[in-house]
Amino acid sequence: MTDMPSVRGTLTPNRPLNDLTWLRVGGPADWLFQPADLEDLQDFLRALDPAVPVFPMGVGSNLIVRDGGIRAVVIRLGRGFNGIQIDGTQVTAGAALLDSMVARKAAAAGVDLTFLRTIPGAIGGAVRMNAGCYGSYVADHFVSAQAVTRTGEVITLTAEELNFRYRQTDLPEGCVLVSATLQGTVGDPQGLEARMADQLAKRDATQPTKDRSAGSTFRNPAGFSSTGRADDTHDLKAWKVIDDAGMRGATIGGAQMSEKHSNFLINTGDATAEDLESLGEEVRKRVFQNSGITLEWEIMRVGEPAPKK
Repeated sequence: MTDMPSVRGTLTPNRPLNDLTWLRVGGPADWLFQPADLEDLQDFLRALDPAVPVFPMGVGSNLIVRDGGIRAVVIRLGRGFNGIQIDGTQVTAGAALLDSMVARKAAAAGVDLTFLRTIPGAIGGAVRMNAGCYGSYVADHFVSAQAVTRTGEVITLTAEELNFRYRQTDLPEGCVLVSATLQGTVGDPQGLEARMADQLAKRDATQPTKDRSAGSTFRNPAGFSSTGRADDTHDLKAWKVIDDAGMRGATIGGAQMSEKHSNFLINTGDATAEDLESLGEEVRKRVFQNSGITLEWEIMRVGEPAPKK
């Protein structure tokens, strides 16, 4: 194995990743690095052999790590990257801070970023995926982000450089997002709190929030988020085309398309990453056969399959 730079955080070889993903699957990373702070991350990336790949991982809310694991250094930000600063209606949050926490802390300060309240995951992933809900996206509120390059330099990324699209950005290869600044609007804290409570109640009524899932499995074919409004069109929602193909509740091994919301892939208990990905691919095949629509994965799938026995 490559000699690794010394760190102040935690650097663990052959670290299984199943307990770090919401779906609870995944083989080992060659290395898992949890930096103590920004300087520790910079020093590590600067000293790391450029030939060794890195994979920044958030809280694993939108991720299938394949059963064979990841041949890279997985970088997972923690306590040193979950601060928040609110200046007027601008909110700067560390990449490891949960989206829900950003929404709540902003609301308490009278800043409306309530669309983040029900989005699973942390701010780094929300920027990377241009996360959205209720017709609002990170792109609509984005001011700038800070990232560390493979040479250990801290750079500021603009909206132009990230090139936000539906569930996609052009984050430069090997960059690790460390914070983002978002622009909210003025709101009344109590009113914002009430709106978020309403959003949560709606989510819990329609989504399998008690099950092991990774949020929405596939992007909506129409290319936009739910608006939550009564006049929202459901013709080209992923769940609708999955239903139409008869795949609600479908199973492979321990993987199931949720009965409650058919665009949620769940681990019923003993699913492997292969079960989950195979079921997702079967759904894509059936939807295409039924409607001619090719669903695109919203969940990232990374790493290698388990070695053949």
